[in-house]
Amino acid sequence: MGLKYAILGDIHANWEALTAVLADAQTQGVTNYCCVGDIVGYNADPEVCIDKVRELAGDAVVRGNHDHYCSRQENLNGFHPLAADVVDWTRKRLSEDQRNWLGNLRYSRTVETFMLVHATLDNPEMWGYVFDKLEAEANFAYQMCSVCFFGHTHVPLAFEKAGIVRGGLYTKLLITAGRKYYINVGSVGQPRDGDPRAAYAIYDLMRNVVELRRVEYDIPATQRKILAAGLPSRAASRLEIGR
Repeated sequence: MGLKYAILGDIHANWEALTAVLADAQTQGVTNYCCVGDIVGYNADPEVCIDKVRELAGDAVVRGNHDHYCSRQENLNGFHPLAADVVDWTRKRLSEDQRNWLGNLRYSRTVETFMLVHATLDNPEMWGYVFDKLEAEANFAYQMCSVCFFGHTHVPLAFEKAGIVRGGLYTKLLITAGRKYYINVGSVGQPRDGDPRAAYAIYDLMRNVVELRRVEYDIPATQRKILAAGLPSRAASRLEIGR
């Protein structure tokens, strides 16, 4: 049997979403796991989400902006106030070992024949957003293999460079030799494309196919945990609308 990777991203401490996604991945014959960052932030289960990703993905994980700021005492002036409140809360919840692990993650890395990055390849530590073809174009010059997976926007989009750059929504992609692909896997723990179901992607290396998966999970349970922890109510309410 060939390698089948589940590409997870923007889990954001949502244990219910993560466990639902992992259960779905098992039904799809996934053999390996990796993560494009932001394991923590927004939701109420950072510790168990970190431990599960470490267990399943090992080194095949890159640093997201929430991972970065939750692992160190840096100024949060550039953060949305809602996100900054949760960063402060998360810092106090994590063990020293968990903070060190998050803080030592690379900004980008190669796994098998593909790359992982949280935001952009040109300046990964600047946490830029890629929503359109022009923004995607800047990354292809830094992409050393045909496929790169990313996250950060919480919106699953795919960009293909074959002379010109094309991009948009996707459900399944056939990876064609001689072309480059910059693929957002969506968000496990806080989707923002109007679909509240958890999102992740599966890359079948034998068939050269990338498939976007959407998975129902227990949103009310996650919401109850957010409110019980004293985290911002907006973090809870947005989950049910996927925004």
